[in-house]
Amino acid sequence: MAIKVNARETELKIGKNPGYYYVMTPELYTALKTQKVIREAALRSGVSQGVMQACWDAAGEVIKAWATEGHSVALPGLGTMRFALRSKAVANVDDVKADLIKSRRIVFTPSVDLKNELASTSIQITCYDRDGNLVKRVTSTDEGNVEDPENEGENTGDNTGDNGGGNGQLIDDGE
Repeated sequence: MAIKVNARETELKIGKNPGYYYVMTPELYTALKTQKVIREAALRSGVSQGVMQACWDAAGEVIKAWATEGHSVALPGLGTMRFALRSKAVANVDDVKADLIKSRRIVFTPSVDLKNELASTSIQITCYDRDGNLVKRVTSTDEGNVEDPENEGENTGDNTGDNGGGNGQLIDDGE
């Protein structure tokens, strides 16, 4: 199995050196419908689709409730997710106010197994010129570095990342 990427020759008119460049984007697959996922999970687990649907719905509600309470919630086989925010920092406590918060975010931290799977998956790049003609195909031979927003700047061999800062969690004290 491989991740498929298209590199299309595209005119870029911004930056210091405008011109034609090969821009890479993942080849997008169709979004899987929930019912297809339920059917496959039911088949793999040996439970009925109705039971799987009930479990799926309940797990989604529990994850949403716990994450909005400030917990980092495990997603089986994938990693964890939590809510966070981007905000400005201030030096004086009297300047702390809600309008310092710029956006709320969802942070997903992949499991070691998932990062290893991604790192070991090859990437197949198909290059197209500006007229849409196939020019070249390339298969990756890179080290498979995987970004890790939870360990910013930490190089764990195959995982490095940059999360842009401002990851403190918003705590609502009811006021």
